[in-house]
Amino acid sequence: MGEPGRLGQFEELVLLVLVQLRQNAYGVTIRRELSERIGREISVGAVYTTLERLELKGYVSSRMGEPTPERGGRAKRYFRIEAPGINALNASRDARSRMIGEAEYA
Repeated sequence: MGEPGRLGQFEELVLLVLVQLRQNAYGVTIRRELSERIGREISVGAVYTTLERLELKGYVSSRMGEPTPERGGRAKRYFRIEAPGINALNASRDARSRMIGEAEYA
């Protein structure tokens, strides 16, 4: 699973989308936003697997919404980024900034 505090690239993208979507972050909207921003299709399974991993790390929490008729009476599971997730994003950004500052491009 990697070291605590370290994010994989896809984990980082998912957390960034949660920051953008705020209260409207559930599986379909997360997948749609990711796909639009990175320019390729993302499977719902990849999104949920990543969200569950982030929740185990304490970076994300989830709650069930109310059942809706348009979903056949099923409820949506909403996700939100928590303080440790924001800290991990900041650490990732800082590490990337240090690397970019030291890099020489050919």
